[in-house]
Amino acid sequence: MAGHRTEAHPHGADRLCDAGDRVYSRAVRRGRVSRADAESVPCLVELALLHPDPDDMGWLVPTSPQEVMTRLLREMHDHVAATQSRMGKAVSAFEWYAALGGDARSPSEGVAIRVLDGLPRIRAAMDEATEACTSEVLAVQPGGIRREDELSEGLPRALALRRRGVRMRDLYTHVARHGQGLLNYMELMGDSAEARTLDEVTERLIVFDRTVAFIPASPDRTIALELRHPALVDYLVTVFERLWRLAIPLTAPLPDTGIEGITHRERSIAALLAEGHQDAVVAERLGISVRTCRAHIARLSETLGAASRTQLGVRIAQAGLDGPPRSPELQPLTAPAPESPTDR
Repeated sequence: MAGHRTEAHPHGADRLCDAGDRVYSRAVRRGRVSRADAESVPCLVELALLHPDPDDMGWLVPTSPQEVMTRLLREMHDHVAATQSRMGKAVSAFEWYAALGGDARSPSEGVAIRVLDGLPRIRAAMDEATEACTSEVLAVQPGGIRREDELSEGLPRALALRRRGVRMRDLYTHVARHGQGLLNYMELMGDSAEARTLDEVTERLIVFDRTVAFIPASPDRTIALELRHPALVDYLVTVFERLWRLAIPLTAPLPDTGIEGITHRERSIAALLAEGHQDAVVAERLGISVRTCRAHIARLSETLGAASRTQLGVRIAQAGLDGPPRSPELQPLTAPAPESPTDR
């Protein structure tokens, strides 16, 4: 819906023109507007913000602001998911093309995409990039609570960057908030580093000065790709910036789900279950153990009054937990009550 546009009013529902803003606001306040009043803003009809009144075709009634917000949030969620999928496919394609080149690759191709086999080569390449970095480091750190050995391994590079005035921005999953090691690390870095969190993030990514990026090329992360192709690095930076805008600062509290008895993490689990994912996949994407994930699912079932997985899926949909977070005005205040025997 946000992408619709007319020749005279090239905008979407997320950025109405001044005339559209006035007419739509009036329609919401009064419950409807005449077709004559809306003739100057055809964008509102094309964007489905106004539609004919079935009782009197001479009038137009507004789509509720709550429904408009829900549509916009769903579009944003779908766009990020599609971007993550495209990123994974692009990496796979580059790996495939790199493998085809063999000895016939030109020197420039070898510099643009370099395979780093083994942790010593990966660390050496990242140390080299750290020494050359002068302004900015962007990093995506998937998984849950950061281990002390991981934080310690990267600390010397981070401190060297801080001394040179380099700004660092890190994306983590919400679960990482529960690790004291990360909080200590961020306190040590001071104003040089900023961290935000999301329910789930992409695979690991580190970008130095928007010119060189590192991504894993094997499940155990013992093989990595060093990417210097400008188009690919720009693409990865764009993905990072879009995730960054959606993320919540580490120092800020997570938003309330709007449903009594449902935590933010349980809301995220419910959305992934609604997509049909198994427990292990849900746990991996949220950075928690399978055991912890199942404990949350059990609590979610109890809160929603579900006696089976099938019934839990129905309850999740009824509670509005099967999609991206909605505006507080759209959320029910409490979880649905359990069915009585006569409802079954």
